[in-house]
Amino acid sequence: MHDVILHAFDWPYREISSNAAKIAEIGYGGVLIPPPLYSDPNGPEWWQRYQPKDYRVLRSHLGRKTGLRNVIKALHKNGVMVYADIVFNHMANESRPDRLNFPGRAELERYRKERRQFSRDRLYGNLDEGLFSPWDFHASGNIENWLDEYQSTEYSLSGLPDLELNEWVIGQQQACLRALNGLGFDGYRVDAVKHLPDEHIRRVFGTSDLAGKYLFGEALTANDNEERVFLWPLLNETGMSFYDFPLHETLRRVFSPSGSMRELIDPAAYGQALPWQRSVTVAVTHDIPNNDGFRGQLLDRQDEFLAKVYIMGRDGGVPLVYSDHNESAGKYPEDRDRWANAWQRSDLKAMVAFHNAVHGQPQRTLFEDDGFLVFARGYRGIVAINKTGIWQHPNISTFGLRHGPYRCMLHGHLMELGGEIFTFGIPPRQAQLWLAE
Repeated sequence: MHDVILHAFDWPYREISSNAAKIAEIGYGGVLIPPPLYSDPNGPEWWQRYQPKDYRVLRSHLGRKTGLRNVIKALHKNGVMVYADIVFNHMANESRPDRLNFPGRAELERYRKERRQFSRDRLYGNLDEGLFSPWDFHASGNIENWLDEYQSTEYSLSGLPDLELNEWVIGQQQACLRALNGLGFDGYRVDAVKHLPDEHIRRVFGTSDLAGKYLFGEALTANDNEERVFLWPLLNETGMSFYDFPLHETLRRVFSPSGSMRELIDPAAYGQALPWQRSVTVAVTHDIPNNDGFRGQLLDRQDEFLAKVYIMGRDGGVPLVYSDHNESAGKYPEDRDRWANAWQRSDLKAMVAFHNAVHGQPQRTLFEDDGFLVFARGYRGIVAINKTGIWQHPNISTFGLRHGPYRCMLHGHLMELGGEIFTFGIPPRQAQLWLAE
């Protein structure tokens, strides 16, 4: 089963379609596309896609409805699932007199003047009428205490008009998802899910319309307390999966100078990772490099590589690979080419291939140490990760492993596994993904 999700962050639709065959060939099982709901077509900044103007229109800087249809068709033709990023917590923060009317008087007039063009991009509904009015929004001001559960769901995110939980809003969001289902989407990422009330989540995402769809939410947390307040209750009260920020926090701690690799043997057993069947595992998400407040969660470049090897090599969770076009490098030059086109980089391709080869095979620890870890996947896969600055040479038992030649998917090296005890050699600050030939 191929389940690795490629996050095609802010990719134009044409680029996704033209690379569909290659995405499938590498072994990705799904693609998370940018938010498709109507946003400023003239706004090249990535965050524009996270500020919807109208649910009923599919148009953005990245493409229009026809391009979106082509994406779904091309990916499905190559056996790849398609997931849409959905923003239902808020609408666009626009400077106009009627800022709480959506899409607004001027936009409705444009719909009338360009009726043919907007009819082509229409998803559902009557574009002669407005979608939301001032009484569909909270009037509580901006969130000031980010750990306050009430403020988190009832106040606004930095000026973004925050939608109220009422029958009209719920009905429009349900209608939007039904229409997106009709286009062929296989599931949805729910943006800013921790800012949606529980009842809102249940009524919009817990309907029969979404039965069989893969749903995963982004509840961004950075420590145990935030996870306790926001993430674990969502896990208990909903049926969707979530980005595994507890595991991400564990990885940050493990790869710190005082951290221990032993924590990665079974982190979910100690509440340091989500249950395997509800987890979308990440080494980085788009919010972390692109938002000032989250950059403290970035791993060192080499540690991020080691974390990706662990995520792709372990048993459990659905790995997500973030691949951008240097969106954060304009403000942070050190980010240049760090994630640009990462999806087709040789190391990521090797990790995807290894993950797919051992998918569903049990994980078993072969050697544990504070500085390095070796574990098996079934009888033909071995993962070795060394965070220290020196070579490590653990002796492992070969019981339960296939004897014979193994190739490292990352580096291309060959080794011959044999005997009852085998001595590994793991280079400093490196990792290996061995697969029996």
